[in-house]
Amino acid sequence: MGNKAYAFIAATAAFLVAGPAVAQDWKPSEPVTIIVPWSAGGSTDTVTRVVAGELSEALGQNVVILNQPGASGSTGTRSVWEAPHDGMTMAAGAVADLGAYPVLGTLDAKLEDWRLYLHVANPGLISVRTDSEWKDFGDLLEALKTSEEAITVSSGGLSSATAISMQTLEKAADINYRQIVYEGGNPAVISTVSGETQFTAATATEQVDMIRAGRLRPLAVVADKPLELEGFGTVPPVTEWLPEVASAPNYFGVFIPADAPQEVLDTMDKIWAEKIAGSEVMKAHAAERGALFNATYGEEAVKAAMPYLSINAWQQFESGAAPNDPSEFGIPKPE
Repeated sequence: MGNKAYAFIAATAAFLVAGPAVAQDWKPSEPVTIIVPWSAGGSTDTVTRVVAGELSEALGQNVVILNQPGASGSTGTRSVWEAPHDGMTMAAGAVADLGAYPVLGTLDAKLEDWRLYLHVANPGLISVRTDSEWKDFGDLLEALKTSEEAITVSSGGLSSATAISMQTLEKAADINYRQIVYEGGNPAVISTVSGETQFTAATATEQVDMIRAGRLRPLAVVADKPLELEGFGTVPPVTEWLPEVASAPNYFGVFIPADAPQEVLDTMDKIWAEKIAGSEVMKAHAAERGALFNATYGEEAVKAAMPYLSINAWQQFESGAAPNDPSEFGIPKPE
């Protein structure tokens, strides 16, 4: 074989090797939109704005946040699903919501139809106004067990952190409560601060400012380990009073339809592995907001988020709030 033939083969091989690397480099030519399906100021909105700044720097393009609350988060998520699957419109939220939408019948897209990019886990926190008669969770638990009138808890919606936490507590104890629903965690927390509701079980991230300002007193974290809250101290786990309460990390992230162009997914994978996972900005935000930072994506993200999704989906189904069997959507029953 002549030198020209060898040169042709070498050039062809180089092209084939170089081709995929070029294809993986997604550079959006216009701003990318992330739809937050909750109101501004809540845990999803707050952390997504931090993520958007990191993404914008990595992509070399503006990343715009659009708040679109409604139907327990499914309205905004549906907008992403119905938009072109080109990576230009992404969703934000909790995997516990995203995976439960088909169980609730509010969105047909299953968890496997999305590519997950997770960043923090936000524990639920049971808190009251600082002037409340309930000084610890034992006091509140006794009231929930004995009160003839339902005690009101502020909630961000059917599949919000509050709803999931309260259903978890309800499985462990006979309690009398009523959820008052608001369009997201932030207005729900404000309702407890103002006295419209008697307590909240929103995420620590949504409550931390009011706790540091002395407006709310945290009684227990819905977990099996205490929460160290910067600027406050240690919050005991709810398992000190109810050892059988099921708990798992409630993971939040950014979601892209899994059938988006491969170069979009490859670029996002690379950004998550090389920038987000080591982001000092994200780490500082998590510590300041009482969240667990654990950036992961793809199958590893599904594995991390599935325990809390399972708790949520099966509680919704078994309580009668959701019409569809979670196992039909690949969601295993919690052990």
